[in-house]
Amino acid sequence: MSATKTDAPMVTASNEPTDATEPAGSARSERLSALVQQHGALAVLVIVSLVASFSFDSFATGDNITNMATSSAFLAVVALGMTFVIITGGIDLSVGSLFALGGVLAAWGSRHGTLVALLLPLAVCGLIGVVNGLLVARSRLAPFIVTLAAMLGARGLMLAITDEGANTYLIAKGSFLAELGQGSTLGLGNPVWITLALFAAGAVVLRRTRFGQHVYAVGGNEDAAALMGAPVVRTKILVYTLSGLLAGLAGALNAAWLASGVTILGNGMELDAISAVVIGGTLLTGGLGYVSGSLVGVLLLKVIQNVINQIGSLDSSYQLVVSGAFLALVVIAQTWAAKSAAPISRPSLQTACWFSW
Repeated sequence: MSATKTDAPMVTASNEPTDATEPAGSARSERLSALVQQHGALAVLVIVSLVASFSFDSFATGDNITNMATSSAFLAVVALGMTFVIITGGIDLSVGSLFALGGVLAAWGSRHGTLVALLLPLAVCGLIGVVNGLLVARSRLAPFIVTLAAMLGARGLMLAITDEGANTYLIAKGSFLAELGQGSTLGLGNPVWITLALFAAGAVVLRRTRFGQHVYAVGGNEDAAALMGAPVVRTKILVYTLSGLLAGLAGALNAAWLASGVTILGNGMELDAISAVVIGGTLLTGGLGYVSGSLVGVLLLKVIQNVINQIGSLDSSYQLVVSGAFLALVVIAQTWAAKSAAPISRPSLQTACWFSW
């Protein structure tokens, strides 16, 4: 069907005038708003990177770029799952704790082989994601409260496993798991290649599959999506499960990179992931978002952090100030864009219905 062959989602049918009858100025405003929404973060990333390249000799070096790419990979994997959740209009505050828990479980499980080290964090963190989804979708509890409880529970479980953080489990050097986190291919770390593969798969799922269209439809208008036949409950359960799985995987990869399950990691990571997703163009209200934009948002946050480190006279706290200010500007811009443009990028419920059939 033609609905499955379009890159951008279809326009929702409505009684609004078509482009042929709209004033030229209004049409241009809508196109500009959509352009800023989708590619604004990329433009800022390019500008900041160019300025930093000319301002600091060590910024554009191969080692610095490689280090930024590798350190960005773990947050990017978490942000990928968060993208799906936010597009449905939800939020997941548990990902930071799941990231830490996944790292500890991977390090603990490495004593029993690489397979256990990878499957254990996926199983535990995925199960917590399933519980989050069930409580949000079936019990209709607020995602903020549900995932906040999961955040505390996962952090408590991690502390119990490590005896309040007193035990740090190590990953043996030379093992396949250590090579997975510390090795490189074609000059880039293995975690970077894994992240790129996950984002490519996420883009295909979100734009080219029935599930992806349901994600957009649920975020656009949950009640209308249910009336049109979209499986709202199943979709919500799946996105929270996916978020838990990816957070656990990111933690396992980070533990492999560090060769240990560090218990202090993940604090505030959920806020970084949300910031990256929103900066990348995904609306907090749901119904509109881009996997590629989330990746750009992560890179932008890392570049800002690296620039502050390059300055030297500023401590890391300024990175939080700059990130917070930039996030506020992005949300203001999104609000302006939403008021001045029709929802031309939201997938239609008709498209979701075609997929569900």
